[in-house]
Amino acid sequence: MDVFVNQYEWIRRTREVLFRYCESMSQSDYVRELESFGGGSIRSLHVHVADCYRVWLGSRGLGQALPKITADSAINVKEMRRIFQKTDDIVHEFLNKFQGNWDKTIQVSFEEGDSTEISALWLFTHTVTHEFHHKGQIVKIGRQLGYTPPDTDLIGS
Repeated sequence: MDVFVNQYEWIRRTREVLFRYCESMSQSDYVRELESFGGGSIRSLHVHVADCYRVWLGSRGLGQALPKITADSAINVKEMRRIFQKTDDIVHEFLNKFQGNWDKTIQVSFEEGDSTEISALWLFTHTVTHEFHHKGQIVKIGRQLGYTPPDTDLIGS
């Protein structure tokens, strides 16, 4: 049993609860940009989360050349699910590659020209905590739009 594969399955379960919540919203609310969130929308937060996995795990961790995902990549939750299915493939590839070798460091370069060494465990932890941070924002936006959120913690998943 690989603990990180199992952990990611729990993360996917909470994401599914969040997707079902978003499907209960009107299409216009899913893509509504709110000034109180810096002009962001629930859709843009979903895109940002998927892109974080792709950049940190796919591009930096696995060395894959992956295009950036933009808000226009998905107009609704159904299309966002497809993006996350592809993202899940990248995460599983990353988990398989580094299984049992979480201290392995990877040279990571940034657009500004800086670089550093980051462990595989740091990369995975960063992407997971990043998703949960934005999951909270998505729930808060939904609440502001008048939707009652479900329990998106692990207890209900």
